[in-house]
Amino acid sequence: MKRTLLLLLGAWVLTGWAQQVTVTSSTPLLRGVEPAFYPTLNASGDRLLYSDADAHGLKMLDLSTQTITTISDLSGAGYDAKWSNDGDVYYITSKVDELSRLVLRTGMRYDMARHTSDVVLEAQHGAVHLEAGTRGMAMNGEKHNFATAPNRGVSVYTTGSQLVVNIDGKENRYTPVESYAGYLWASVSPKGDKIAFFAAGKGIVVTDLQGKVLAQLGNYEMPCWYNNDYLVAQNASDDGYQYTSSQILLLKADGTFRHELTPKTSMTMQPTCGGGKIAYTTIDGNITLITIDIN
Repeated sequence: MKRTLLLLLGAWVLTGWAQQVTVTSSTPLLRGVEPAFYPTLNASGDRLLYSDADAHGLKMLDLSTQTITTISDLSGAGYDAKWSNDGDVYYITSKVDELSRLVLRTGMRYDMARHTSDVVLEAQHGAVHLEAGTRGMAMNGEKHNFATAPNRGVSVYTTGSQLVVNIDGKENRYTPVESYAGYLWASVSPKGDKIAFFAAGKGIVVTDLQGKVLAQLGNYEMPCWYNNDYLVAQNASDDGYQYTSSQILLLKADGTFRHELTPKTSMTMQPTCGGGKIAYTTIDGNITLITIDIN
């Protein structure tokens, strides 16, 4: 029995050592134009959303033509903007009401064909959660909701320490791991069979669609799916006041492999994936687009 376990362990270690990751290209974006934060690639990897350090406004860079389009000038627009499966952009703006002094959030859709933004969820007080489903989009507010269709495939968001999973219009809530400070950054894998999210104090957690934990990948942040088997994440540390290091990691979704794409001293953060490409920015707002090869 001991010999069998040792052989299995040895085989796993050799597999890990044999796996190689190579950065095949690295392209700086928007240098000399403006600092850019919160980058978000579309599914094909040919368009990139970005904002300023305060998530004020939202812009789009067409990577094939290098043209920049302003989608919104409003506050909060760049914080959690998402691409829909049909290529439009959904985002949430925020403003303080002059009379009530309450923060009001409005759901918006940017139509790529018409080059205009429309209100899809009227302004309301309280959190508004934006869901990117495998077949549609949704916004969930405390008073009003919006969905492109009743059946939007698989979508997910977090609220507090709950993972909210919607499958074909049926919603279920799970607490896969304890986290008193809550969950963030939930997303569905490209094939729609796994979910990744960040749990404060625990790090990145991968579950099935019923909230069963499949793997815990380490205390990293901002996971995004590179493909159905790998994620890219941010590994940052701070002294309580400011970042002391930050780098981009490639992680296997089953927890068996980890590779540093950038060094800790690079201060790289906020990764995004799409079309086999990875983009990230730095603490100074310098975006870089890379491609990798996994053997």
